[in-house]
Amino acid sequence: MAAERSNLHVVLLPYLAFGHLIPFHQLAIALAKAGVRVSYISTPKNIHRLPKPPPSLQPLITSVPIPLPVLDSNPLPEGAEATVDIPVEKDQELKVAFDLLRQPFKEFVSDHSPDWIIIDFIPHWATDVGIECDVPVMSFSAFSAATNVFFGPPEYLSGDGQKRVRSTVESLTSPPQWVDFPSTVTYKRFEAIGALVGFYGGRNASEMSPAARVGKTLEASQAVAIRSCREFEDEYLCLFAKLLGKPVIPVGFLPPKKPQNGEITNGSWIETFKWLDQQRPKSVVFVGFGSECKLTKDEVYEIAVGLEESELPFLWALRKPNWAIDDLDALPPRFGRRTSRIGKVCIGWAPQIEILAHPAVGGSLFHAGWGSAIETLQFGHALVVLPLIIDQGLNARFLVEKGLAIEVERSSEDGSFRRNDIAKSLRQAMVAKEGEEMKDRLRNAGAVAGDRELHDRYVGEFVEYLKNVIEKRK
Repeated sequence: MAAERSNLHVVLLPYLAFGHLIPFHQLAIALAKAGVRVSYISTPKNIHRLPKPPPSLQPLITSVPIPLPVLDSNPLPEGAEATVDIPVEKDQELKVAFDLLRQPFKEFVSDHSPDWIIIDFIPHWATDVGIECDVPVMSFSAFSAATNVFFGPPEYLSGDGQKRVRSTVESLTSPPQWVDFPSTVTYKRFEAIGALVGFYGGRNASEMSPAARVGKTLEASQAVAIRSCREFEDEYLCLFAKLLGKPVIPVGFLPPKKPQNGEITNGSWIETFKWLDQQRPKSVVFVGFGSECKLTKDEVYEIAVGLEESELPFLWALRKPNWAIDDLDALPPRFGRRTSRIGKVCIGWAPQIEILAHPAVGGSLFHAGWGSAIETLQFGHALVVLPLIIDQGLNARFLVEKGLAIEVERSSEDGSFRRNDIAKSLRQAMVAKEGEEMKDRLRNAGAVAGDRELHDRYVGEFVEYLKNVIEKRK
C-alpha cells in the first residue's frame, strides 16, 4: 500500500545496463510506496523490458522513453539499447550514444522542474543539467559500499591522483591506503589487469574513462545513495561518507517481493517446478550467471562437468551463448543424458526469484553481482561465487570476508577454473562441515536481507532527507 501522496517529484536516470536499470526500477517502486512521484527515464526498448509496477503504484511512476540516438560512425547493432544487446567491444559506442541523451534529458528537466535528479554514475553530464536547471542532483549506487570504498574518492579516480595510487596491477590487488580496518576486498591479478584497461583506461586520449565519469558524478552530487544497510556494511558505509565528505545514505536492500505460491504460469517452467517439488528440501543448487556475463565455451563446459562431478541436484538457467549453434551445442556432448537423473538445464530466461524461493533450493552458484547477492541472501541459501566482470570479484571477496560464501578457486594469472574446482566448492558449501558453519551465518544474514520492515524504514529515512533538503532550499 502506498503512503499518502507527497508533492515530491524525483527524476531517475540509470545507465543502459540491466544491472543498473533493475535497481533503479526497484528504487522507483520503493519511492512510490512512500508517496513520491517518480519519472523514470530510459530508452523505449529498455522501458518495455522492465517489469510493470504494481497497479496501485502506477499513478506515481511515469516511464519517460527517450529514443537512443543513432551514431553516424561505428553505429550500434540494430535494436541495441543496452549492454545485453551488444558485444563487449561495442561498450564505448553505447556510452557515446547514451551521452547524446543529454539535450532531451535537459529539456525534460526544464519542462517538468522536478525536486531532485537521481542519477547513475555514468551520466556525469546530468550533474551539469542539474546546475543549469537549478535542481539538486544525487547519485545512486547499485554497487555495494565495499566496492565503492575500494574505488575510493574522486581524487583517485582520474588525473594525477589516479596515476599516483592506482596505475599498476599491484595497486589493485591489495586494500587501498584509505581503508583503516582489516579488509580483503581487492581484485585478483587477472581482474586487476582487466580493471586497469576497462575501468581506469580509455581507448584514446580524448575518451573519458568509466572511472573519470564516476569521479565527476561523485564530486558534483550533493549526496550519494547506496543500495545497502548498516546492519550489513556499517564500516564501509561510514568510511565512504568520510572519504567523500558528504552524506552517504543507505536506502536498504530494496529486496524484490517474495513470490506467492502458484505464480508460475509459463508452460515449460511449470514442468521444471514439478521437478523441483520432487526434490528434498534445501538439496538443489541453483546455477545462474545472468544476461551480462558472456561465458566462453571452455567456461560453460567446465561448469557443466563440475556440476556433474559434484553429484548434487542442480537447476541451471543458462542463457544460450553466442558461440552455440543451438541449445544442444551449448553443453558438452551427452551431458543432458548423463545428468537427467539429478539435474535440469533450462536455456533462456528464468524466473530467478521464484526459483530461489522454492523450498527444494538450498544453494546458489552465481557471479556475485550485488543485485543477485541481495536476492539470494534473503533466502539464506549457501553461496558459491564465481565472479566474472566489473565489481563481482570485489563482492565475492566481501561475501567471503563475512563468512557467507565460498569462492571457486581460479588461476591468479588468467582467471581460468577447472571442473574439479567447481565440484569441490559446491560440495564444501552444500554437504561439508564448513558449509554447515556458513549456513548458520547465512540464516542470520538472511533475516536481515529479508526484513522488509527494516528496508522500508531505510527508504522512509531517505525520503525524509530528500524532503528536508527541498525545504531548506525554499
